[in-house]
Amino acid sequence: MKLATKIEAILYLKGQPLTLVDIAQWADSSVEEAQEAIMELISDYAYRDSALEVVETETGYSLQLRSVYDALMDDLVPAELGKGTLRTLAAIALKNPIVQTDLIELRGSTAYQQVQELVELGFVRKRRQENGRSYLLEVTSKFHQYFEIEQLSESSE
Repeated sequence: MKLATKIEAILYLKGQPLTLVDIAQWADSSVEEAQEAIMELISDYAYRDSALEVVETETGYSLQLRSVYDALMDDLVPAELGKGTLRTLAAIALKNPIVQTDLIELRGSTAYQQVQELVELGFVRKRRQENGRSYLLEVTSKFHQYFEIEQLSESSE
């Protein structure tokens, strides 16, 4: 797997700015190799006809939607859900169910607040694991109805 591609996946999955040191750790590479791969990614996105871009912010590097698409995002993303919360919801839906500690490792500590928001909005159910100290998170029927996603049958018919 190409390092730049792996870093692209890391930036996408984390959904928040990451420092060069964090990226190198997640990618299992040296800081120098990670920096070179990030520069390659930035260059690739600059010449690609893509809605996404890799940018350096005050807090680190981030994969994000180009600002030219902000109006489109405002139309498509539910007003009550921010980008980070929506990404956290997507991670929960993809793993459904997922242990909260695994989600926090994947999305960062800001996910605690996002999970609480998703529970309050009724998109996620949170229940204590029977034999663990963490919570099990899963999407609700409201999630499926709101996003018009067919619920997969739990039985293997």
